[in-house]
Amino acid sequence: MRVPEPRGPVSSAVAERLRGAGAAAWPTVPDAVLDDEDCQLALWMLFELHFRGFDDADTDLEWDPDLIALRGDLEARMEAELRAATRGVVDGAPDSGDLAEDLFAFIGADDAPSVASYLHRHATAEQVREYLRDKSVYALKESDAHSFVLGRLDGPAKAALAEIQYDEYGSGRPESLHSTLYAQTLEAAGLDPTYGAYLHEMPVETLAVNNLHPLLAMRRRLRGASMGQMATFEATSSSPCRRIAAGIERVGLPAEAAVYFHEHVEADAVHEQVALRDVCAGLVQADPSLREDVLFGAAACLHLDGVWARRILARWGALPAFASTTSVQVAS
Repeated sequence: MRVPEPRGPVSSAVAERLRGAGAAAWPTVPDAVLDDEDCQLALWMLFELHFRGFDDADTDLEWDPDLIALRGDLEARMEAELRAATRGVVDGAPDSGDLAEDLFAFIGADDAPSVASYLHRHATAEQVREYLRDKSVYALKESDAHSFVLGRLDGPAKAALAEIQYDEYGSGRPESLHSTLYAQTLEAAGLDPTYGAYLHEMPVETLAVNNLHPLLAMRRRLRGASMGQMATFEATSSSPCRRIAAGIERVGLPAEAAVYFHEHVEADAVHEQVALRDVCAGLVQADPSLREDVLFGAAACLHLDGVWARRILARWGALPAFASTTSVQVAS
């Protein structure tokens, strides 16, 4: 993947530095970055240096002090906005003394509209393909961000996270890597399976959803929030994946295009239990001070997913009919 085309002054400065243009005069970063596509693209590029990188950028720029400083500034602003946006629901979260059950209730109460339900019954083939392109930004490097957290945990929580990651990475079989399965989904749907192929068309909401993963996972301070986000992601996946697979088949795409989603129906039903009960509850049992951050990670995940869902459904002219349909179904 090559350095993407910038969308404003901040991402332009990052792109220039990555392309070897020398010292960049960093523009002023706005206070609000969550809905700023220029800032979200810049942050995605800075995070990507720690994953696959760019073919036309020096790999040593991963630790360039100026880029790290800019990333830290963007991260701090995004975290502050998310904490402000979720403070009310975090403060009002149930507290029964059983964190796993509290998380199940917290996640289950979310009222975001359901993209999966629309894909299941109403989407056109082109809308299904648009969804597949949108999801490719995450799914072609599925779970990679959470692997950063393994070295920051210990004991039962670490073992449980390793169990989830082992499954995500194909249980030792390269052909079963979930990212490989998704590349096969794209190809079966007549889309480009190349890593980063559709980044240029991603809206700010998709960039923000994808930036949340490394934002939380790459700071030890936020390990609890990262695990809350991961658990929520897993707990809101199994039933939606069943509906998405049915929608793919309904519009006549090849059966191979639905394999990834069928795989996640069973896998994520298991993962949600391990993530909530063994990772999150185990983490907080060992360090009770992390409870609020676990809830924050869960709330941030739900908040950004809800913003994204409303955008894509509005684009498809489907928001009014699906505005009150929850996308969350969890089994406690």
